[in-house]
Amino acid sequence: MHEGYIYRGHGEPHDGIERLPEPPPWRDMRQREFEGGEHIRPAGARAHTYQATEATVQSVNAALMLRRPLLVTGPPGSGKSSLAYHIAHELRLGRVLQWPITSRTTLKDGLYSYDAIGRLQEAGLAASGQSSRSSREPVTYDGPGSAYGDGPRPEQPDIGAFIRLGPLGTALLPVERPRVLLIDEIDKSDLDLPNDLLHVFENGEFVIPELARVSRTTPTARVHTDDGRTWSSDGTAAITDGRVSCTTFPVVILTSNGERDFPAAFLRRCIRLDLPSPDTQRLAEIVQAHLGNEGVRLGAYLIEDFVRRRANGTLSTDQLLNAVYLLLGDGTSETQAELLEQVLRPLGPGD
Repeated sequence: MHEGYIYRGHGEPHDGIERLPEPPPWRDMRQREFEGGEHIRPAGARAHTYQATEATVQSVNAALMLRRPLLVTGPPGSGKSSLAYHIAHELRLGRVLQWPITSRTTLKDGLYSYDAIGRLQEAGLAASGQSSRSSREPVTYDGPGSAYGDGPRPEQPDIGAFIRLGPLGTALLPVERPRVLLIDEIDKSDLDLPNDLLHVFENGEFVIPELARVSRTTPTARVHTDDGRTWSSDGTAAITDGRVSCTTFPVVILTSNGERDFPAAFLRRCIRLDLPSPDTQRLAEIVQAHLGNEGVRLGAYLIEDFVRRRANGTLSTDQLLNAVYLLLGDGTSETQAELLEQVLRPLGPGD
């Protein structure tokens, strides 16, 4: 029983893991891509296998020229998120900045974070002579009413070392070439986030209050960015007077599954792109891009079956890709049939 499986469930140790096939291209963790000498990982094959429609090309160009966010709406698996990676790859804009949205996400989460507790702990270590940091700044106390009056002031760690820009904050840094920012599943946010984004999108800037407060004594602070350290960058940026202002508007892609309506003021400031569920021909093109002609040949009947199943329940295109990949495997037909049923289970009720 289950001889065709790698894991068989009987609990007896065996060497089945050695028969594990190569991973699907979109799940290959070894994939790497170099952009301008930068060693990055742009989410595998998504950037290379994305199939842009004419409507997509027109909408992206409108958003680029108008410097507006692009709101992409469509069912699961329609390629909403992959579009961001495709744009970044084609236009050589480096690593995509990702901001996944949940019901608890706030605007500040995307702009920056400040580790106040960490700074206090480091200050305590500095006072006891145990600090591991060499970069310190004088504590800022304005006026003679401070706790230390006019006397000597203790040293504290550099405030910038405890501030990290989020993906949105990093995208708004002043750079010559725009960054690509993916704000994923904006429809899962609370009611306030779309409106909170309006000011930032309109002005292309924001203020970090913790840095603004110390700007008289520390006009420029070097903070961490969402990019992290790479061979060509130390993963930091200089912020003056606590203000981050972009010089070129980032390429902002917002995705939505169509689960809610957005305020008219928010929609007015976005270019909108609605992606339909791909038809049979489109699905064949997607399978060919990921799994080659053999995938299309062996998976032709599966594509037709997928379209029929999708009419009775929500299915994602990546479920089809998973099914075709399993079909190309070495398992027995019985094993394949069982696995295909597992990966093609509906995600929700049909329309």
